[in-house]
Amino acid sequence: METPIKLGISACLLGQPVRYDGGHKLDPFLAETLGRFVTFVPVCPETECGLGVPREAMRLVGDPAHPRLVTIHSGIDHTQRMAAWAAKRVEDLAREDLCGFIFKSRSPSSGMERVKVYTGEGAPVKKGVGLFARAFMDRLPLLPVEDEGRLHDPVLRENFITRIFVLRRWRDLLASHQNRGGLVAFHARHKLLLLGHSEKHYRALGKLVAAAKSLPQETLFSQYEALLLEALRLKSTVAKQSNVLLHALGYFKNVLSHDEKEEMVETIDRYRQELVPLIVPITLLNHYVRKYREPYLAGQVYLQPHPLELKLRNHV
Repeated sequence: METPIKLGISACLLGQPVRYDGGHKLDPFLAETLGRFVTFVPVCPETECGLGVPREAMRLVGDPAHPRLVTIHSGIDHTQRMAAWAAKRVEDLAREDLCGFIFKSRSPSSGMERVKVYTGEGAPVKKGVGLFARAFMDRLPLLPVEDEGRLHDPVLRENFITRIFVLRRWRDLLASHQNRGGLVAFHARHKLLLLGHSEKHYRALGKLVAAAKSLPQETLFSQYEALLLEALRLKSTVAKQSNVLLHALGYFKNVLSHDEKEEMVETIDRYRQELVPLIVPITLLNHYVRKYREPYLAGQVYLQPHPLELKLRNHV
């Protein structure tokens, strides 16, 4: 990366003692492992809007689509206070060049989905969104977001981290080589990665790049960014990845020996059956790229979209 990756994050996930009871929710993977490769911008809506530590716990009440933020015992309504603070804070964060945000799951201020809402009729419904999280996602709808609970899922974790690294590379392109040639080179390097997320978007982006000379540059880059981020939001699957691996194998059809081709096909098949993780066929593919000096594949981000130290493909 030419520029550090900046991520917004709920401050309690970094171990800051800002929760209502004076505690924290340190997530070791985020703080210690991912933290080696990103710069965090911590946010605690409750303390930043002026509520102390410790403080009375709060919850969402009323209409799940437009809930109110109310203290559990005293019934104090902090909705307007939180909304006013969130509107200003989100605008500040929009200028921070963030590549994503990691929210605290189930929080009435920071939960991005399935937050309990007490409607007054029986058990609470898990249909709410935290007030700050909603304001943030409404303002920056294409920015990659997740919560720490969902990031325990290896597939969602790998997908989210892939997205933030791609977005950083895209922003670096905009800052240094915002021209049609730079866009063509960026797209060429990300083709297989895109194919692994959405063949529909892969083809649409290819058509857009092919028509680059007929579009105003601002329109071209805006449309490409929207399609790029929409594509990467879609989860990659074993079937999609197997298709990419077989596609990549085609670049070696004239150089691999019969045994080498058979070994690669068998390894992809074992991955398809979920007997081995994705890192196994990727490692073998990388071996052939180096051995036969395959130039196109050597330039593909797909072969290493994020640092190996994160071990993300060891678990998908």
